Amino acid sequence: MTDSHVVFAIVLAVALGYFSYNVQRLIGYLRIGRLDDSRWGNIPARLWNLIRIGIFQEKIFRDSVAGPMHAAIFWGFCVLGAGTLEAILEGVIPGFSYRDLLIDPAYRFYALNQDLWGALVLAAVGFALFRRLTKRVKRLMGAETHPNDPLLILSWIGALMVTMFLAGAFLYVGYADEPLVRPLTYAVSRAFTWVNPSTARLLAEDFWWAHVLLVLGFLNYLPFSKHLHVVASLPNVFLSNTSGPGQVGVMQPMDLEGDAEVFGAKDVDQLSWKSLMDGFACTECGRCTSVCPANLTGKPLSPRKIMINVRERLEQKAPFLTGDTTYQKGDRDAVMAKSLLDDFITEEELWSCTTCRACVQECPVSLDQLSVILELRRNLVLGESRFPEEVMPAFESMEQRGSPWAFDPGDRGKWADGMNIPTMAEMAERGERPEVLYWVGCAGSFDDRAKKTTVAFAKILQAAEVKFAILGQEEKCNGDPARRMGNEYLYQMLAKDNVETLNKYGVRTVVTACPHCFHQLGNEYPQFGGDYEVVHHSTYIASLLAAGRIPIVEALHAPVRTFTYHDSCYLGRYNGVYEAPRDVIKRALPIVNLVEMERSKDKGLCCGAGGGRMWMEEKTGKRINAERADEAIATGADAIAVACPFCMTMLNDSVTSRDSHVAVYDIAEVVADRLA
Repeated sequence: MTDSHVVFAIVLAVALGYFSYNVQRLIGYLRIGRLDDSRWGNIPARLWNLIRIGIFQEKIFRDSVAGPMHAAIFWGFCVLGAGTLEAILEGVIPGFSYRDLLIDPAYRFYALNQDLWGALVLAAVGFALFRRLTKRVKRLMGAETHPNDPLLILSWIGALMVTMFLAGAFLYVGYADEPLVRPLTYAVSRAFTWVNPSTARLLAEDFWWAHVLLVLGFLNYLPFSKHLHVVASLPNVFLSNTSGPGQVGVMQPMDLEGDAEVFGAKDVDQLSWKSLMDGFACTECGRCTSVCPANLTGKPLSPRKIMINVRERLEQKAPFLTGDTTYQKGDRDAVMAKSLLDDFITEEELWSCTTCRACVQECPVSLDQLSVILELRRNLVLGESRFPEEVMPAFESMEQRGSPWAFDPGDRGKWADGMNIPTMAEMAERGERPEVLYWVGCAGSFDDRAKKTTVAFAKILQAAEVKFAILGQEEKCNGDPARRMGNEYLYQMLAKDNVETLNKYGVRTVVTACPHCFHQLGNEYPQFGGDYEVVHHSTYIASLLAAGRIPIVEALHAPVRTFTYHDSCYLGRYNGVYEAPRDVIKRALPIVNLVEMERSKDKGLCCGAGGGRMWMEEKTGKRINAERADEAIATGADAIAVACPFCMTMLNDSVTSRDSHVAVYDIAEVVADRLA
């Protein structure tokens, strides 16, 4: 072993040791968070997420410009990693080369890929630098904690590629017998044929040193850079809570009977370790903020800022909690006196959120910004009784009347007067069992506009001869508004009461026209012993139409109707139901032109009512429902179809305020209007 190899071995050991130290330090920071055992189940689904989102970069391609560029750099790093390992082993083991381990065709294939991917990465880096320096991409502006970091990292990657090519090029110049397995590197070498072979061999070694030192320096810079996501993103995707059916957007229950000193989270050490890891994995790309309906309409919320704030506060507080004196900054008492809530993230930001999950859907590395927002809301409500004053009546009414609106619980079933619809209690008395329970929901029971949808769907069920029943006054609010507004205590009270009622009647199948009820009963009630098959009315109607069970009037010479459909967040992004409502419209209308809004399906814009925003005023910026209504009207459609009572209220109010001729219908109304 030469002196050069000894020196490199020492450098390598120091570099890897320092990197290992920082990895352990960051893992120690994560350990200050709450335990979260939900991250280790459903391994097949998690592996599939890792493959499609992590390896194949599925989400990154949602941006048609930056997506291919970033994917090229990522995949290039994966391929070039093999070459980096070869270079490092060459520095430790004299004469090491994959050429001695692989058969000739395999080695040539490997070497050619090193060349091709090196050139592709270099081109992608050049494009990224050009874009950064010449284009002011809105989502990249502001809130970055490392504003010059992208330029540094891109330049660093570019330097890695250049030194790789130059080291190889001078080898070709210095050694006449070097096999021509890297055509692009060989082409570069032709520019240096004037260099003396012995000088070329020295230059090849110099550029090899430059390359490996850049690699080791890059590795040790990552823990201090926003580009920590280079190593954190893949495990973060694997551990994300987007795995498995019925798990998307599910909030975890709080132990309200325990001895917890803090409800929800006020600071980083009360968040889960996974939320803290999200802060490390954040790329600061701004894709989340660019699709946030609150941010788009001038509200103070930025999901990117939320994640940046988590990491900032973690890096500020964790060294004092872990005893890491090397990275402690500032006075301990001053640091510990601060908190994530208020000092980094304001109430106004938190209450601006509609919980639409657009940010989570768009994130290329599967962060869950919502989990942080909702935990902080829990602390505001349960820990400090701080919430918008206009939601107090909703809280009180849910507690006293089982509905966020101050209606008499005894009037829940009045919409069904004269329709001969039995309640579960009546059927139980007769010893009968319905085919399905129709869960009406609060809006469907009390809101005048939503009751038209309720009646329409009931008529469809009757026309299809579906044996169904309702709970009537035994039904209570599903609790979604309370939970999303942070009042977990009230939510669990409502949820447990409803589960007790449903289990009392042995309910197995539930159908509902409200996506919020659909999500709660199907995905979150299992936390309290409520295991039911829950079907949204769009899917149920679509299946009845497909089976020919709904008698539809054949309309002769019917006019062409132009509809646009608005995707409900809790039906679409939360539960993946996109095609059923559209299928219902197409099947129900004899001649229909279904046009899509600019933002539709999993890119659809929220109506503004989710997350309890239905009961809050929008005091800043443009109203979200106005933004969505403008987008719907811009399609030229003469009608907007919805599949959610909240969306109905928000869009109908906004369209009406514009004196527009565009009508808003629930899909059940579209079908009921054509019943024979």
